[in-house]
Amino acid sequence: MLLDAAREAAAEAVGCRADELVFTSSGTRAVHSGVAGVLAGRRRVGRHLIVSAVEHSSVLHSAEAFEADGGTVTRVAVDRTGTVTASSYAEALRSGTALACLQSANHEVGTEQPVAEVASVCREAGVPLLVDAAQSLGWGRVDGDWSVLTGSAHKWGGPSGVGLLVVRKGVRFATQGPADERESGRAAGFENIPAIVAAVASLRAVRAEADAEAVRLRELTDRIRTRVPSLVPDVEVAGHPTRRLPGVVTFSCLYVDGETLLHELDREGFSVSSGSSCTSSTLTPSHVLRAMGVLSEGNVRVSLPAGAMEADVERFLAVLPEAVAAVREKLGAPVPADVAVVRDDVLVVDALGRRCPLPVIELAKVIGDVPVGGTVRVLSDDEAARLDIPAWCEMRGQEYVGEEEAEKGSAYVVRRVS
Repeated sequence: MLLDAAREAAAEAVGCRADELVFTSSGTRAVHSGVAGVLAGRRRVGRHLIVSAVEHSSVLHSAEAFEADGGTVTRVAVDRTGTVTASSYAEALRSGTALACLQSANHEVGTEQPVAEVASVCREAGVPLLVDAAQSLGWGRVDGDWSVLTGSAHKWGGPSGVGLLVVRKGVRFATQGPADERESGRAAGFENIPAIVAAVASLRAVRAEADAEAVRLRELTDRIRTRVPSLVPDVEVAGHPTRRLPGVVTFSCLYVDGETLLHELDREGFSVSSGSSCTSSTLTPSHVLRAMGVLSEGNVRVSLPAGAMEADVERFLAVLPEAVAAVREKLGAPVPADVAVVRDDVLVVDALGRRCPLPVIELAKVIGDVPVGGTVRVLSDDEAARLDIPAWCEMRGQEYVGEEEAEKGSAYVVRRVS
């Protein structure tokens, strides 16, 4: 009875039939099962999958597994705000497309995607659209004629270990793995009923206050988006300025090591996240920032929880400038004399072995020594330089010529415009 009641309440919140919704052990499991089930069910149609370049890793890993099994994947590009277009999905659709995937809102920069428009394009082509709605379900239903939807309870403040998978009637779906009598055979294992009940109760509770809380949090994130660039020089605010989640704001600071900045803010009592390469074991920038083509160094993602106070935001804005300045002071030493040399009338900056943000710092130090129209070659073996040097040129109004092969690493060529 508890499980049936929870399913009815969850279905009402999502906007689907109760017999279309099953509970899974996590949002990631819901994505994996949803993608695999539709691809298997529509195998006779073809083996082509469409995803956006900024999807959550659970979707991208599912796409990689599909490719490894012989399928083909089209990754739809985004603009600098992290947004796809319905026309780009229309161009990606082709004979043999079994499934398209699109998140409702991005987990790193908060950008909301045009799900309804993309769903309409997919529906016209006879292709189901799977929507990863983990980030947005706490704020409201997902608009559009989507076919499959996934969610994760911990994203709206519920317990971890509970996910949702919705498969609309009429969508061909073949459950993968051994059959199980629970959850319509789509989620194996005994249901965690206390966690499911808590998850649905929390969803209903946050939905009851979502409209008012969205207005309040959006005002606070607008304040951060507006004031950070005026308080801290050389900052790029990422994500769509208006079509975004209420409580998320992301920005990147030039000449700043992301991990060091996070530690500085942590000492002041603020827990924030980062997509900078220097905060990950892979030393590669976030795939979201990379797809958007925006600055990754010194990246900070602020997620305001429900109930976040104006006083906390004001204190964060008061602390941030000094924290950034402290990090820049540590990293802002002049370029050593043996780093920048002139070769064939081209200034060469040897940043090999130097990690983000040092290649960009060294470029910034020497660009003034180059005559207008002259070029700088930055030698770097840091993966983040491939993203951050073009982003620096965009911010600074200089021309990024391109990347060239070098004996070690790569050479990034910049032409001084002004």
